[in-house]
Amino acid sequence: MSRRLDGKRALVTAAAQGIGEAIARGFADEGADVLATDIAEEVLAGLGETEGIRTRRLDATDAAAIDALVEADGPFDVLVNCAGFVHHGTVLDCSEEQWDLSFDLNVKSMYRTCRAVIPGMRERGGGSIINIASICAHKGLPNRFAYGASKAAVVGLTKAIAADFVGDGIRCNAINPGTVQSPSLDQRIGAFDDPVAARAAFVARQPMGRLGRPEEIAAMAVYLASDESVFTSGTEMNVDGGMSI
Repeated sequence: MSRRLDGKRALVTAAAQGIGEAIARGFADEGADVLATDIAEEVLAGLGETEGIRTRRLDATDAAAIDALVEADGPFDVLVNCAGFVHHGTVLDCSEEQWDLSFDLNVKSMYRTCRAVIPGMRERGGGSIINIASICAHKGLPNRFAYGASKAAVVGLTKAIAADFVGDGIRCNAINPGTVQSPSLDQRIGAFDDPVAARAAFVARQPMGRLGRPEEIAAMAVYLASDESVFTSGTEMNVDGGMSI
């Protein structure tokens, strides 16, 4: 094992399952000291049995809770923002409450965590912030109105932070996944009248003919967290099975 993240302290949000869980495990495998957080405390608990991973409940929409966590457990060398909500529907299907939730969880949560973590990164001489965006930030997909708009905002947030703190050794990059197999996707597919047809449609829109695996997104996150990517900031890494071609 290369231990590419030895000595690094990482905070991961929405780490109980899916992409967040895979990133937390991938970081720990590479030697990082990982604080895995999620609002789903019972699901998160299983991660705490993994060497190198500590767990703590965190609501990414609660600024006071984020500040308290960073005060108690920081500073961090790496921050991974995974928390998100996928609204299904067009602008005509999206209520103001659903629009507000999409931006609060998908974008404002990142504002909160970055604002809390960056001062400690500055003191430590640098750090890496990794924001999970989506290929929807650039590619219009049916019934992803609020999600696509919020993920486009994540890309803008990422580039702004990268520009503001590049002189402090703080890097900020985004990962744009395609459709990735996860419990969240299973729940969304299960809500369709015909789940079998819905899953087939998700697979069909992937040029590689399959869904992504959380570990494939985690591999990119490990690279961005490691010193191998110290000359990389303000970028978007498309890990999308060819959807952006």
